[in-house]
Amino acid sequence: MAANSTLLCIHRDPGQLALLRENGYELITATSGSEGLQLLTSRPIDAIVLEYHLGLMDGAVVAADIKKVKPQLPIVMLADHLDLPDGALKSVDALVIKADGVHFLWATVHFVLNVKPTQRRDGTLKAQRAAQLLRMGRSREEGKEQRADSSHQPSD
Repeated sequence: MAANSTLLCIHRDPGQLALLRENGYELITATSGSEGLQLLTSRPIDAIVLEYHLGLMDGAVVAADIKKVKPQLPIVMLADHLDLPDGALKSVDALVIKADGVHFLWATVHFVLNVKPTQRRDGTLKAQRAAQLLRMGRSREEGKEQRADSSHQPSD
């Protein structure tokens, strides 16, 4: 299950998730937790992309409410940083830090749709480590590019 899957995206700015649509996912969008919970039963949904910081209702509360209704539905939480309150990730299957970028979100959604629920929890830590390695790799590549650019500039 991947492309052609339906995702409920509960996010303050769903336009930021366009890459998911571009890669074949059908998106149902909500900009608040209460709106997302109303849409949850409106049609079949394969996974949830849920922003942690939603305003009146934080993502942890929304995730817990979703799991009460559909316990097997995978939830990918989006957060600005890793410093979340204890228990914030109790009801989610994966966490993506926004700074990791939309491509990492896409890979994580693909992961939760294609891995058994019991394996998802173990995979969350592995996915976070993969994101760290990806960031480190980007930093190395940027450093190489900067060194290459400076070596091509004429000296005074």
